[in-house]
Amino acid sequence: MVELGVNIDHVATLRQARRTYEPDPVRVAVLAENGGADSITVHLREDRRHIQDRDVRLLRETVAVRLNLEMACEDEMLRIARSIRPDQVTLVPEKREEVTTEGGLDVVGRRDEIRRYVQALYEVGIEVSLFIDAEPAQIDASAEIGVTAVELHTGAYADAAWADRPARFDLLERGAARIVAAGMRLHAGHGLNYHNVIPVARLPQMHELNIGHAIVSRAMYTGFEAAVRQMKALLG
Repeated sequence: MVELGVNIDHVATLRQARRTYEPDPVRVAVLAENGGADSITVHLREDRRHIQDRDVRLLRETVAVRLNLEMACEDEMLRIARSIRPDQVTLVPEKREEVTTEGGLDVVGRRDEIRRYVQALYEVGIEVSLFIDAEPAQIDASAEIGVTAVELHTGAYADAAWADRPARFDLLERGAARIVAAGMRLHAGHGLNYHNVIPVARLPQMHELNIGHAIVSRAMYTGFEAAVRQMKALLG
């Protein structure tokens, strides 16, 4: 069974739009667990555009499943991770001007730097995954560093036009096989939704998919009617 990591960043995005206290991603994490999530994923960005330090601390205290912290290779984030000690850290690239993560880590070009962060996280018992594109050189460099897992960036596949999707999926398929052959655990994520996830989930030895935006968006429909009814009752 493929494990589902539910990314709750966009719950915090809605909260931060008004700089208020709701919706609370910590409370939503409980709902995600009740729905069957195997892990909770949050990305603590340097600019704190959505998830806040407080969220990560409370999630560490309350999450009953695995906690996966996405973070850039920054010393401040390393200190936070080593202090809070999530079950897993996924190292991701990060640019302040991007709307969302645009691509995978350049493990080949930043090998020594990434190795230093990986070792520092392993020292305190945190598993490490690297978010990378399905490129042979990036996969091989990740294996050489010795990480527990690699998360394939599925954005190019998810965003591709229908005619181009088979070729994009073929790249994922070959990358996945290379990851497994190298002895790393296979994860994937970015842009996956209710319409495109099945082929990725069926990749041999797929261990974990991290999905956020699609789940939060679907919740706006499946949970919205009840929220409106409750507010109407209060007004009545």
